[in-house]
Amino acid sequence: MAVLTSQKKGKKAILFVDDESIILLSMKSQVKHHFGEQFKYLTAENAKEAWDLIVEFEEEGNSVAIIISDWSMPGMNGDEFLRKVHKQFPSIEKVIITGFAEETLVDALQKEIGLITCLKKPWDEKELIAAISQAIES
Repeated sequence: MAVLTSQKKGKKAILFVDDESIILLSMKSQVKHHFGEQFKYLTAENAKEAWDLIVEFEEEGNSVAIIISDWSMPGMNGDEFLRKVHKQFPSIEKVIITGFAEETLVDALQKEIGLITCLKKPWDEKELIAAISQAIES
């Protein structure tokens, strides 16, 4: 189920996409602890929910600044999802997180859509925060 939290108009959002709710909660908690009320924090359990959230959020006059997406998900994998997002919303910064992606596939995705980084599962909280900080500066 898609969840919008910290509802203040005009703020930018960080969107977390993963089919495992415990991972969504963990990432969101770590990032919110670090960045506080600087962002809205959105979560989606699959690419379709995430896409619908982005479109709805943008239609409300807000914007998603960063997407952190799992690579392997049912329905549509994270790399496909991020390519779709890039075509429609090229200014959204993108991070992918995975337990098993091949380096050549990650490199190709990075060149194609300007991927900020690929984090390995289990991720390190400092690396997650550094990736988001890098995306903010981009």
